Amino acid sequence: MISYKEALKKLSRSKLSIKSETILSENSLNRICSENVYSKFSYPAADNSAFDGYAINSNESNKASKSNIIKLKILKIIAAGDNPNIKKVSKFSCIEVMTGAIIKKPFNTIIPYEKSKIITKNKIKYLLIDRKINKFNNLRFAGSDFKKDQLVLKKGDIIKASDVLVLKTLGIKNIKVKKKLKIIFFATGNEITNKEIIPNWKVRNSNGSYIKSFSKILPLDIKEKGILRDNDEKKFIKELNKNIKKKVDVVITIGAVSAGKYDYVPQTIKKFKSKSYFKNAKIRPGKPILFSKIKSRTAFFGLPGNPVSTAACFRFFVLPFIFYSIGYFGDVPINAKLKNKFEKKKDLTRFIKGKLTISKQGYSEFEVFKGQESYKIKPLASSNVWGQFNNGKSSFKKGDIIYCHTTFGVNFF
Repeated sequence: MISYKEALKKLSRSKLSIKSETILSENSLNRICSENVYSKFSYPAADNSAFDGYAINSNESNKASKSNIIKLKILKIIAAGDNPNIKKVSKFSCIEVMTGAIIKKPFNTIIPYEKSKIITKNKIKYLLIDRKINKFNNLRFAGSDFKKDQLVLKKGDIIKASDVLVLKTLGIKNIKVKKKLKIIFFATGNEITNKEIIPNWKVRNSNGSYIKSFSKILPLDIKEKGILRDNDEKKFIKELNKNIKKKVDVVITIGAVSAGKYDYVPQTIKKFKSKSYFKNAKIRPGKPILFSKIKSRTAFFGLPGNPVSTAACFRFFVLPFIFYSIGYFGDVPINAKLKNKFEKKKDLTRFIKGKLTISKQGYSEFEVFKGQESYKIKPLASSNVWGQFNNGKSSFKKGDIIYCHTTFGVNFF
């Protein structure tokens, strides 16, 4: 039986080599960046107005006062998207500008509408200045957000919606990302059904829907390949061989992995040439977990069938393997203080359903939920993180620091 720490090392050494592809940046949400991305342009591209108002040359206000009001002739109106060029700028003049309008010399500061006073004389409008105006007021400077050639995304970053916004703003049309991993899975057991109305000796195929949902938030192409029944060992071998030839990256089975009479998955996997293998881990839930690297190309995971065991093993074995393979290193645990005491067997690593909150003092706290049995899904549904209680210690008291993990592996904190 392998420890969780040793299992992770074996998964890391067994990682796949996933190729990259170039896609449109607008379609890159939740993909993994394959290379550093740099800005092609500065943003903003030019100095522009942060307010609706008037752009003036601040030097022309130096002698302005209540007793020496200076009149600035309003030359024209410039809005965002207008050509800002003016053929001739006379002294003591200004321009009316809308938010986002480009500001060019000699103008260097903005007076908002609400702080402006306008008069009309002989059909010509003037801005009245009765005080010295500092330069660079209410301006957005060129390159103040992004400078040309500045790093935008790092290799291994997962692309968020805000990153898509940045990429499009900076004119980055295409981006190189890791290809989606091809994953197939099978539910197992005579009790599993896809029907909604069932007798009480049947079980709905909910684990399959749980695993498929990860394709919505991670760069995974996950397909369900049906239900293997208790006498389907030959069919299982046939399906494995067929999908290995198709170069599927990961094959998963749910159930039939323990020591029961119909748990044929472990003995079947042993018939294949394996580069790396482990069966049973010093964890709970999910002790019967099985991993094998078949023919040095396809990774196989046999997950236990109880819902929480399936969820825990997918989160703490399958996802780390996927992240190793695509070069994503953002799955970093959150340190939190334990809110209530917890007891476990010393030699086991426990993955615990619970809730992460922020205390009034501003630090993270983890509450252990009641109902940690592997068949109880209500506490899992109420959880927002998993708590990890490592081996080597049996008693955890209130205030102890533990690791907390997001349920889907991506940490946006």
